[in-house]
Amino acid sequence: MGRHEAERGGTRTVPTDETTASANGPSTGHDAVTGGTVSAVASPLITAQSQLASAVEILGYDPGLHAMLAAPRREMNVAVPLRRDSGEIVLFRGYRVQHNISRGPGKGGLRYASSVDIDEVRALAMWMTWKCAVVDVPYGGAKGGVTIDPREYSSAELERVTRRYTSEIMPIIGPERDIMAPDIGTDEQTMAWVMDTYSVNQGYTIPAVTTGKPLPVGGSLGRATATGRGVVHATVAALADAGASLHEVRAAVQGFGKVGSHAARFLHDGGARVVAVSDEIGGIRADDGLDIPALMRHVADGGRLVDFPGGEHVSNTDLLALDVDVLIPAAVEGVLDETTAGTVKAHWVVEAANGPTTTEGDRVLAERGVVVVPDILANAGGVVVSYFEWVQANQAYWWTEDEIVERLAQRMQASYAAVATTARAQGLSLRDAALVIGVQRVAQAHQIRGLYP
Repeated sequence: MGRHEAERGGTRTVPTDETTASANGPSTGHDAVTGGTVSAVASPLITAQSQLASAVEILGYDPGLHAMLAAPRREMNVAVPLRRDSGEIVLFRGYRVQHNISRGPGKGGLRYASSVDIDEVRALAMWMTWKCAVVDVPYGGAKGGVTIDPREYSSAELERVTRRYTSEIMPIIGPERDIMAPDIGTDEQTMAWVMDTYSVNQGYTIPAVTTGKPLPVGGSLGRATATGRGVVHATVAALADAGASLHEVRAAVQGFGKVGSHAARFLHDGGARVVAVSDEIGGIRADDGLDIPALMRHVADGGRLVDFPGGEHVSNTDLLALDVDVLIPAAVEGVLDETTAGTVKAHWVVEAANGPTTTEGDRVLAERGVVVVPDILANAGGVVVSYFEWVQANQAYWWTEDEIVERLAQRMQASYAAVATTARAQGLSLRDAALVIGVQRVAQAHQIRGLYP
């Protein structure tokens, strides 16, 4: 199967350095950039900790409070065995990290990828903590993952992995404890399996244990497109700060999965010229602008993005350096490092992915005058509508799509305005301003609640 495998008697353990993906198997529609062009940074946790340290310094917090904010509240590391369709048994590692639950239950996605390890999950959980606080939803930050490449396994196999993983972490999840959502390599069907597994074990149906579910089992209208729509709200707000609008800009989007494809479509619908997009294989560009709705139909029908007619090929690395106004990294962590950040020609970088810019990359972009709209603000549309879905599930009362879209717009616009106001008032970057708001809200919850005992 073209993978590194460690033999353990009759069971194979699939390690975390698995890198080669099969071209066969189910499509997951994830945002990911791999294959030797642009890959995830070795430890996003270093970036997350550095960002927290910067906010703590600005806020003047003492080392004890810093330590409380940095440390995950709870971690679970589980074995996830799978009996394959062939009868063979393989073993995966699974993780769930609840970074902070002072403001409410944990909230965060479930990621299936061969690169998943505990430090990545810790970083993603920390970013979720600040993200929930920045957009002021009553959640803490959490994240989960299984070290598996879902493209190499059948739907039935992925269902068994999901149900076993859910059963292993069941003691720490629940609608009032920790609520999962889709992430890279997972989708609404995955969330339905999690919800069903949890519900069967509790003895009754509990839709609020996950968000991002299919509509027939308690999902919310507008959830599938929420992150991409939120990215465009953040982009519009950043442009407006400079007196510009979507109609005036050229944009490039790296990553064409659940987030990037919808962000590209909403940019296109809003009048921007989207001149390049890419997925993990590579990209396509057209200086006059791509027909994004046609491209989405092409991919939905099983076509490869790089085979879309009417453009020329561009690598993921070269896409980052295109002469555009807005660059939207919507793939994986760490693609804008000290080297690639130095090639960026865009004036605005709007982070649709989690942690796409390293600390050194951030420094380079700042020195070059690039405005970075940070991930904990720009891609928060997903968690905002996840909150709406959770509220609806708890009330058993469902909102219209127009209500969802309107409330998302209001929340994103208000959150951006608060971050931009803080940035101007304190002379901070948008990232530092967002972190200051998020970290301060979490710290206040800690301080008001006090220590027990």
